[in-house]
Amino acid sequence: KQLRNRLELPPIQDHMTDNYDDLDTEFDPLLFSSLERYLPQKILNAQRDTKHEFMQQVLRRHATKEDHYRVQKHEEYRQHIISKYEPLYRELYTMNPTMFFVPTFLEAFNADGENIKQSIRSIMSEPVPGVYTFKMLDLCFCKKLIREVIHFEKWVQSTNLRILRPTTSNKFGVCLDDIGMEGTLDKLMEDYINLITKVLFPDVGECSLDSHHGYVLQYGMNRSVDEGFHVDESEVTLNVCLGEEFAGGDLFFGGQRCEEHVNTKTDPKHKFVRHSPIPGQAIIHRGCQRNGAKPTKFGNRYNLLMWCKSSVYRELQKHEKGYKDFCEECQRQRSAKRLEWVAAKKKELGF
Repeated sequence: KQLRNRLELPPIQDHMTDNYDDLDTEFDPLLFSSLERYLPQKILNAQRDTKHEFMQQVLRRHATKEDHYRVQKHEEYRQHIISKYEPLYRELYTMNPTMFFVPTFLEAFNADGENIKQSIRSIMSEPVPGVYTFKMLDLCFCKKLIREVIHFEKWVQSTNLRILRPTTSNKFGVCLDDIGMEGTLDKLMEDYINLITKVLFPDVGECSLDSHHGYVLQYGMNRSVDEGFHVDESEVTLNVCLGEEFAGGDLFFGGQRCEEHVNTKTDPKHKFVRHSPIPGQAIIHRGCQRNGAKPTKFGNRYNLLMWCKSSVYRELQKHEKGYKDFCEECQRQRSAKRLEWVAAKKKELGF
């Protein structure tokens, strides 16, 4: 009898998943480790190849021919760059926590068991609801990453290669995954951002992040000056100022919104417009948190961004009806409905 290729809820949280990194597969290996906890009980403990084939069939149902073609062409483009480009700092292409991070950040992840939640929260500040800041990157690492990006841009100019920019809104950026840093960012997401997400955004964190889009943007004169009000194509966004000499560039936020309410007005008391970028300091928030950046008045500013995604969370959201708990407009409408109901009941009872 053929197995029905469907995932199941709830996930088996304490199940130890297999590693799929060594398989020649058409999808991101991280995706399989994330999906495995949702496998039917009868296949959960099967051989890895059996589970892999089962999950591939699930994923193929949701991927069009156009998707496969686009992924294939992008992979060819990426491999062309990696085979030709000679990095300036090869040490950036392998995760090295003591070189990359400040001590306070690393110490937060050394706690055991339940203590790690409090340990991670202890390094966080929350200047606006749902937006967290913390010291993260070593300044020497920041400078090297900036120099690497500049080095790559010069190489692009010398080869006349047309490169894909990381976003449509900023023409002065470099996708780090495309130049060979995918492994570094994989480890950053797996070992650190995933844990932070489980602590700060548990509804997303329990699904596990399984893919990312990592890039560096440049702002300044003769570059992109600011960033308009927008939401990110992510479940969780990490934004770290790398530095260089600049003034301005304050970040502002306008509340969390679901897809239906992304363009609704912002309550003035929820708008935060004066977070100044500090080199090495990170900001993390949900991708649905509306955000933007004020103009950079002079100099150049570089920022590292990672859009982290969860395919499982996205699939679950498709089937979730009604008000979204994370959306402030949904919460406002739900409260208004409740007040209307109470008022109607009072009137009915003669109060």
